[in-house]
Amino acid sequence: MEHPKDPVVEARPLMQKAALAVGIVFFLVGVLGFFPGITTNYASLSGDGHDPEAKLLGIFQVSYLHDAVHLLFGVAGYLMARTVPASRTYLIGGGIIYLVLRVYGKVIDFDSAANLIPVNDADNWLHLGLGALMIALGLCLSRKAAGQPRDPYAA
Repeated sequence: MEHPKDPVVEARPLMQKAALAVGIVFFLVGVLGFFPGITTNYASLSGDGHDPEAKLLGIFQVSYLHDAVHLLFGVAGYLMARTVPASRTYLIGGGIIYLVLRVYGKVIDFDSAANLIPVNDADNWLHLGLGALMIALGLCLSRKAAGQPRDPYAA
């Protein structure tokens, strides 16, 4: 038996679907940062600090602060996916934030107190990719939406 599709979700423009998907991924990453096994050296997970031993998937440095940022970024994506303009702002603005975070990660010394979030080389590359992807989604989906009729969900 085939389940009926939700007409509200089906009618949602691609821009909103993209913002929602990105938000869900960030939220899940934030949650997974609190799971032993998925986060290696879980016992060393701390509030912040420049040299945590806890790493998500054994690669990306994490802390309670880092996980909380992912959770909040995920909630923001969920909330901003309600309208096309807010979705665009989330994707492009969030992408810019991640590119700035990439620059931050490149200019600080990983062993200094300035590495508060914390980040490592793997995080820096991930931030670069996330920033570029989010901006590309926001811009490309904006162009696609420009040729379509007015969005009934836009504010």
